[in-house]
Amino acid sequence: MTGSEVSPSFRLVYVPGVMPGKWVRIWNERLPDVPLTLTQVPAGTAQGLLLDGDADAGLVRLPVDRTVLSAIPLYTEQTVVVVPKDHLVTAAETVTPEDLADDIVLHPLDDVLVWESLPGRPALERPATTADAIELVAAGIGVLVVPLSLARLHHRKDLTHRPLDGAPESAVALSWPEGATTDRVEDFIGIVRGRTVNSTRGRRQEPEKKAERAPRRQQPAGRGGRGAADGKTKNPRRGRPRRGS
Repeated sequence: MTGSEVSPSFRLVYVPGVMPGKWVRIWNERLPDVPLTLTQVPAGTAQGLLLDGDADAGLVRLPVDRTVLSAIPLYTEQTVVVVPKDHLVTAAETVTPEDLADDIVLHPLDDVLVWESLPGRPALERPATTADAIELVAAGIGVLVVPLSLARLHHRKDLTHRPLDGAPESAVALSWPEGATTDRVEDFIGIVRGRTVNSTRGRRQEPEKKAERAPRRQQPAGRGGRGAADGKTKNPRRGRPRRGS
């Protein structure tokens, strides 16, 4: 797909926990004639939608397959452990994996963290979703390790969270199909990178003002120069005529 072969709207997908509102608002201000279609999708399906052409770009969680997708990392989230409010670890400001050694650590099938070794004790079954795992934490069955944005997304009054040191982190990126860097994608890249509307790399630049015509250079009055309208040279020393004696 070339830069000129773009859809009449810009289709953006985003995964749970990502908050695209600021960027969408800027898009609507800068490109009011190009509707932005925003759809939240499960983290595990975002890449497939991009590759199938069902979205122009996505706010996804890394890693992505860089052989078929381009990606610009945006930020990395803090990892936290979600626990009941009366859990022992709430007495500490931060938690380590060793502090969870006696806990059942739930590992949902849609987990976005890449683990070499999950801390704590495994559950008999893996919850289908993070939302299901949150319900199990509330029931006192285990604890859950997630990026901070997901802990906030699934906030409950009877649960709290603490930062977990030494755990994998989740990075969020803007991604789109390799070789499909359309004009619309470039527009959105400029927005997430904070470029102004008049950036030299932006497309929605204001038209350049016409250069002002330089003032005509005047030749000094005198011979060969431009003098009075009748072509005669004016005397710069103008004063009262001398009175006769």
